[in-house]
Parts: sequence; C-alpha cells; structure tokens
Amino acid sequence: MTVHQWGVIPFEEAEAQMQVLHAKAVQHKENHLILCSHPPLFTVGSDDKNEWSVKTVRCGRGGSITAHTPGQCIFYFVFQVPHPVRFYAHVLKAFEAFFSRYLPTVSYDKHNPGFYIDNRKIASLGFRYSQGVSLYGVALNVDVDLEFHAQVPPCGLEGIVPTSLAAEGMKISEEEVFTEIVQTIEEVFNA
Repeated sequence: MTVHQWGVIPFEEAEAQMQVLHAKAVQHKENHLILCSHPPLFTVGSDDKNEWSVKTVRCGRGGSITAHTPGQCIFYFVFQVPHPVRFYAHVLKAFEAFFSRYLPTVSYDKHNPGFYIDNRKIASLGFRYSQGVSLYGVALNVDVDLEFHAQVPPCGLEGIVPTSLAAEGMKISEEEVFTEIVQTIEEVFNA
C-alpha cells in the first residue's frame, strides 16, 4: 500500500488525481491510500437526485450530501477489490478499531452508512468500484466548522446533526488520527 499525503487540496483537484492513481492501480495491481482534507464545500453522490439549498459539487461516489472542511480527515481508498463486501467490512473494521480505542460510544449504522453517536454523525462513507478498484472513501470529522457542516443534515438524514471528535471531548490532532488509522488499515488489510 502506498500512502499519499495531499494536505488541504481542492476537491476537484483531488478527484482528478485520484482518477490518475485509479488508472495506475488498475494497470499495476497496486493499492493507494490518499490522506487529505478539502476547503469548505458540499459534495453529492451520483445517485442523489435531490435539490439542495447550498452549492454542491456532484461526484462519482455513492451516497448523498457530505460537507467537507479543513479539520476533517479524509481517507480515499484506491484499492484492489475482488470482493466489495469483504473490502467494505475491512474498512469498517479499521475505523471501528480506532473508535473502540478512543470514543467507544461511536457505532456504525448499516441502514444509514456512517458512524454515529446517537443522532450525531461523526464520519461518512461513500465508495465507487470500477474495473475491480475502489474510489473515494471515508470522511472523519476531527475538529471541523460545525456551523458550516450543519447547513444541511448529514447525508440528507432528517434528525441527524454533525459532530466531531473535538465536539465529543476528544483532544487529538489530524496528524495523530491519520497515523493511528493508517496503521490500523495496514493491520486489517494485511491480516
């Protein structure tokens, strides 16, 4: 697995570079993990047909509307995926391991894919699979502008509000989050 650290990068630029890595991954049977965050914007998955009250950018991933701001740790997986269900289970296992260590009140909701504490959403998941390789991934709110995120309900889910590790009382830097979760991803996928 090659890890790419892109820092704060405009979404459109990250998406274009991810497509380049995807072509490389398809050709050379490689796995790439991209770590980044984006300037403030809302992205909407390709299946979502809603009209939103905020400016949005359509993208190729699954899922509905997702807010992005600095302070959010994004993990884009450009991985070989012979079995999507198994791949998705491995992704969940890596993030569940992180939450069990640091914030055990977080749980995954399979009906509304994401990680929650009661009605507060802390992480969103959205993937696409093409030519046996994954695209997009997981966005985890570490210390984000919750007012910006709260302009629309996370993933369009009524009664759900955004939260972050910081808002839940967890003091941890983005660098520490990336380091911890990358290590866990390596362990899970190499097991």
